[in-house]
Amino acid sequence: MDFYVVQLALLATLMTWGLTALGGAMVFAFRKTSEKLMSFMFGFGAGVMIAASFFSLLLPGIDKAEEMGQNAAIVLGLGVLVGTLCIYLIDRFIPHLHLQAEVPEGKKSSWNRKILLVLAITLHNIPEGLAIGVAFGSCMNHFLPAWILAIGIGLQNFPEGMAVSLPLREEGMSRGKAFFYGQASGIVEPISAVIGAILVTFVSSILPFVLGFAAGAMIYVVAEELIPSGKTNKENKLGTIGVMLGFVIMMSLDLLLG
Repeated sequence: MDFYVVQLALLATLMTWGLTALGGAMVFAFRKTSEKLMSFMFGFGAGVMIAASFFSLLLPGIDKAEEMGQNAAIVLGLGVLVGTLCIYLIDRFIPHLHLQAEVPEGKKSSWNRKILLVLAITLHNIPEGLAIGVAFGSCMNHFLPAWILAIGIGLQNFPEGMAVSLPLREEGMSRGKAFFYGQASGIVEPISAVIGAILVTFVSSILPFVLGFAAGAMIYVVAEELIPSGKTNKENKLGTIGVMLGFVIMMSLDLLLG
């Protein structure tokens, strides 16, 4: 196993966790934030993740599959479907509460709204960490594309940290506790990144499948959580503008530097 790759994946996701914490720290400056600003930021995060899924995961996965003599359409397609199914099952069975929703999803639970809100963001951070770990594991001594992916995911983690801490503050929780829960939602990213990096360094033959898996999981999160959170009403177009801007910025970073 290449411990250097695992260390890089861990370092990158500690950075993304730090940006989640920075977003959570906004609770010390604001009691609540603008709905329009959050709409734009969630849209921006969605655009970043869509571009990252394609340019940082699927395209490299296609190249790797062809290098290995695998059928890219079947291997990547299956990976996307399995990644989608895994996150769907998590969404279906683990209790959580989406932003701006009144009714929790998953199995019925006696947990309070605060815990369910934190769980929703935490669960959806798993595929992001996995994607970073897999990206580092797929690199061959050229880690800039993986760092670009980590930076893109880190950028969209900032509003996620805010989206946890500020609603908790509005519900009466102290600033310190709201910040703690906001940053804690990002702790799964380093864990899942290490798992992803170890997996592909151990079994390189399944790398194209795992790249597709990570892309499918991320796209599911975008469709299920980020885009609906950015679309607060039909008149508010900031979420849509954010999607396009995030996509173009992430795409440009990948094409120019990756």
